[in-house]
Amino acid sequence: MKKVVDINWLEQHLDDPELVILDASQSTSVNKQENAIQGKYIPGSHPFSLQEFSDQKSELPNTLPTPEYFERKCRDLGINSTSKIVVYDNAGVYWSPRVWWLFHVMGHEEVAVLNGGLSAWIKANQATTESLSQANQPGNFKANFNKELVKSIQDINQNLTSQSFHVVDARSKGRFDGTAPEPREGLKSGHIPNSLNIPYEDVLNEGYFKSPDKLKELFKHTSSEEILTFSCGSGLTACIVSLAHSLISDKISPVYDGSWTEWAQSGSPINTKES
Repeated sequence: MKKVVDINWLEQHLDDPELVILDASQSTSVNKQENAIQGKYIPGSHPFSLQEFSDQKSELPNTLPTPEYFERKCRDLGINSTSKIVVYDNAGVYWSPRVWWLFHVMGHEEVAVLNGGLSAWIKANQATTESLSQANQPGNFKANFNKELVKSIQDINQNLTSQSFHVVDARSKGRFDGTAPEPREGLKSGHIPNSLNIPYEDVLNEGYFKSPDKLKELFKHTSSEEILTFSCGSGLTACIVSLAHSLISDKISPVYDGSWTEWAQSGSPINTKES
C-alpha cells in the first residue's frame, strides 16, 4: 500500500471489505486556528481522536500510548490486523500523518494518508455524510511495537555527543531560531544543537504534499545514507515532514515523541540564531 493515496484511489477502493477510513479531523489546529470544514465526513469514516490515542497520564501533549491501550482502542473501531487504513483530516494534511506514524510504530504497515484530505474530496464533488460510522463488531487488531521509530529525550541527549543521527525540526524558522515565541506559555524558543530546520509548511502546497523533485530540494542538506529523526513542538507536525521524507527515501524515520515541549522544559542545551 502506498504511503499517500489520492481521492481517485480511495473512490476506487471504497467497496474493499478490508478498507477502514479514519477521520482524524479536529475543530482547531495546535495554534488555535479554526478549520473551515466542520460536520462533513467521507462516507464510512470512523472517528480517530488523537487525544484518545495518546498517553492519558502524560503531562506532555500527543505522546504515545502503550501498545496494549492502542490495540484495544483500534479493536473498538473495528480495525483488524488485515485492515487497509486510509486516514484523512479537515485541514488538508495536518493531523493525519501523526496517525500514519502511530500505526507504523504499532507494527501496522497497511496505512496511507489521503493527499489533500477532506477538502480535496469535497472539491472533487464526492459525496459526504454528516455523521461518522461506528464499528459493527470489534476488530482483531494486534499491536507489535516498533521501538526503532521512537526517540526519547535520552536518545537525543546522547546524540549530542555521538552524532549518530540528524534531528530535523518541523517548527517555523522563527521558533527554531529563537526569534519567535512558542505557542505554549512559558516555553523557551530555540532548537536542539546541531539540528536542521525544515518547517512542515515547506513540504506542503495548499494541503497536498509537494512533488518528489521539490521535496528532494528541501532535503538537499541531508544524504541518502544519513539517519534522520524528526521533531517539532509536540510530535505532531514532525510526522508531516517525516512522511514527506519517506516519499523520496522509502524510509520511515523515527520521531522524537516528547519534541520541543519536553526538551525546552528539561534543562537540556538550547541553541538560537545568535548561539
